[in-house]
Amino acid sequence: MRPIFDILARELGTAKVLRDEARLEAYARDESGLGPYPPEAAVLCDSVEEIQLVLRLADEHRVPVVPRGLGTGMTGGALATHGGIVLSTERMQRIKEIDPADLVAVVEPGVITGVLQDAAEAAGLFYPPDPASLAMCSLGGNVAENAGGPRAFKYGVTREYVIGLETVLMGGTRLRPGRRTAKGVTGYDVVGLFCGSEGTFGVSSEITLKLLPKPQGVALLLAVFADPVKAGEAITAIIRKGYRPRALELMDRASIDHVRPKATYPIPVGAGAIVICELDGDEAALAPAVERCAQACDESGATEVVIAADEAQRRRLWETRRITSPSLRHAHRYKVSEDICVPRSAIAEMLRRVDKIGARHDLLMATFGHAGDGNLHVNVLTDEDHREAAVAARIQGALGDIFKDTLSLRGTLSGEHGIGIAKQKYMPWEQAPELIEVQKKLKLTLDPKNLLNPGKIFPT
Repeated sequence: MRPIFDILARELGTAKVLRDEARLEAYARDESGLGPYPPEAAVLCDSVEEIQLVLRLADEHRVPVVPRGLGTGMTGGALATHGGIVLSTERMQRIKEIDPADLVAVVEPGVITGVLQDAAEAAGLFYPPDPASLAMCSLGGNVAENAGGPRAFKYGVTREYVIGLETVLMGGTRLRPGRRTAKGVTGYDVVGLFCGSEGTFGVSSEITLKLLPKPQGVALLLAVFADPVKAGEAITAIIRKGYRPRALELMDRASIDHVRPKATYPIPVGAGAIVICELDGDEAALAPAVERCAQACDESGATEVVIAADEAQRRRLWETRRITSPSLRHAHRYKVSEDICVPRSAIAEMLRRVDKIGARHDLLMATFGHAGDGNLHVNVLTDEDHREAAVAARIQGALGDIFKDTLSLRGTLSGEHGIGIAKQKYMPWEQAPELIEVQKKLKLTLDPKNLLNPGKIFPT
């Protein structure tokens, strides 16, 4: 046993330093389905001073440290692939401040995203980023992965709302990059650099977030189409009319067929695609806006358009989309969910290619996602044992084909989940060696011993 664990137990108390196998099991996995990768210890920090202590001692003893929020990541970014310590900020759950005058919130990294959203709305304010796991993911993890969600089309991703950080580097140095003001260009955008760095640069201990005034009203429509091409035409028509929905979602036939038995909305048999369009803003302007978006769907060949009559129906129609991923997971023995992103004009072509890839590798495919910004969640499904070599080879072959086709359509490997360990071997497919090398050098500038979340993002 390494002496650092005894030192940490003595300094922090044994209740905060977990070392027994049973308790470490929860820290050996995340939502990616990869692993398990059990750490040698998990340390539950309550303050920035405790984070500093862990990172200083780990640096001195050359022990790897993996920052972890609530383990909802989809690419293995919070897994201890090199052993060492998992540093958890799950207990740091204070909302320190919500300021309606300055439109900012100051939070600890363990605050659950949905909890902040509720607190902001209670103050008449609005925090837009809404990852699918918002009821269970933490804001520290959102920052590390630059999380997105359906509302990213109109409002952008987490990076657009993080204006200041308190973060700790390997070795214990505390930094406070960023600002509290509405604008500022003093020095490099260090805050933007840390957002999406997947815990490889530092550990957040405090986050300052921009808030917006709460929209007066919200309206939603659901449109059914015979095929994704017509759905894509409707999406383009809505955008060309000058509307900026806060969510513009798409489901393909396979996703619809999985959701139909559980959906509160009676989805027509034979539906080839569904578009969900949600707008927000001034109450008086919403009704005509949603009517014109519905008209655009009709003109693009929708077989059915439903406009939510009230908040209860809006929530029921949204539930059709929200239950898609769980429905796929429950229906099949094994599920891999990818989050490619292609230009909006390439969505229909990407869906066609996904179907061909599934047929080629004898695997089920189901795709849904954020059509407004081209971010598609392609799900590879099988009821076979994915651990068998032949099945695993087919799955990997299908994933490789998905990424090749994504890049050939001028897309990108990840729209919101990050790279982690799940997609690191594909990084050279998208980025030139020179660009990868620059990023590696940047990592080593902040973490010279390569101890903070090592083995992530780049091929090893």
